[in-house]
Amino acid sequence: MLDEPRTLLRSLFDAAVAAADPACVLAHHLPSPPKGRTIVIGAGKAAAAMACAVEAAWPTDYSGLVVTRYGYSLPTKKIEVIEAAHPVPDAAGLEGAKKLLARVEGLTSDDLVLCLISGGASALLPLPLEGLDLADEQAVGRALLKCGATISEMNCVRRHLSAIKGGRLARACYPARLVTLLISDIPGDDPTDIGSGPTIADPTTCADALAIIARYDIDVPDSVREILTSGRGESVKPGDPQLANSEIRMIATPQMALDAAAKLARDKGLVAHILSDRIEGESRDVGKVMAAIARQVARRNEPFTTPCLLLSGGETTVTVRGNGRGGRNVEFLLALALALDGHPGIHALAGDTDGVDGLEDIAGAYVGPDSLARAWAQGIKPLDSLATNDGHGFFEALGDSVVTGPTLTNVNDFRAVLITAEAAAAARLLDEK
Repeated sequence: MLDEPRTLLRSLFDAAVAAADPACVLAHHLPSPPKGRTIVIGAGKAAAAMACAVEAAWPTDYSGLVVTRYGYSLPTKKIEVIEAAHPVPDAAGLEGAKKLLARVEGLTSDDLVLCLISGGASALLPLPLEGLDLADEQAVGRALLKCGATISEMNCVRRHLSAIKGGRLARACYPARLVTLLISDIPGDDPTDIGSGPTIADPTTCADALAIIARYDIDVPDSVREILTSGRGESVKPGDPQLANSEIRMIATPQMALDAAAKLARDKGLVAHILSDRIEGESRDVGKVMAAIARQVARRNEPFTTPCLLLSGGETTVTVRGNGRGGRNVEFLLALALALDGHPGIHALAGDTDGVDGLEDIAGAYVGPDSLARAWAQGIKPLDSLATNDGHGFFEALGDSVVTGPTLTNVNDFRAVLITAEAAAAARLLDEK
């Protein structure tokens, strides 16, 4: 017998998060020790957990520094951990980026740099190019978060305004050997976009960044526009000789998380289908599409038969229209619930694997067939909640928020839609009427 739907879906989410735990996946990706020094650097929501995993496995002496989100630090032996703000950078992140660069000064070809990068690193390593300041980076960051740009578009702009992203950190490590260990939070796992690629050659250009700013009609400071139009923001390109000693190793991805959830579901006797690990687009639009697929499965047994589980990952976007408390996962779920309109037997859970959806320490939420009815009973209007981007307010009022605390990893969004036999029976009754 299957678990109760809410319990089942939460166990699948937990399995997805556990599959990206650095303590479980990092050690066998480590290189052999060098003749010279080992310097550990890094940034991201998983940076402290990755640092701990290195310390547990590294056989020789080392030192280092990583930057992580406030509340995501862990006790370490030798690697210094600095906490900073995410998703809008702050002065602590700026100081951390400067200290991180200082750690790789004066290295030789006998030395090794282990660079630990996970989702969130882009905001956690603000280091503006000459002619810009932190306020400029913050202004651009806020505008990009609100306009509905994809993560790839946001990171393209960020790379061309930074003195550390877009391969510049790799150049600073030269001539040491550089091994970058990546936990991907990016649809498609493009290393250039994970943390805005501080150790990765960047094929995009200042012209690309300007095109993105124009596409979304973003009002940027004059100093930012000058950096881009002059070409002074150009990043490190593929083939740069100072990246010759650089190597990339992907240690955890969204697909790995979805595979773990699918395996657990199958172990429990449920047929699981992974739709994609790279779904993008407006959260509310993705919610409508996923609801349509679930209804088709329930009513037509197409493209899958009931009961079944639909899993997906990726990173959707939210165009901010109101002043509510929201994030992309709860926005997806609210749109999904409205489109399902209380359909019996269909349940869903969505959450960010880092434990933070939007700006809140809430990972996501659960939706059941009675979600809308319970909201109306409290005087909450779901359409108004969606219009004001108030997904967190909506699900908190129902007691359906998913709160994990810091997960210390990040492989992006997790979405699970459960279509039970009850859903198919309800659809048949509708056909008979």
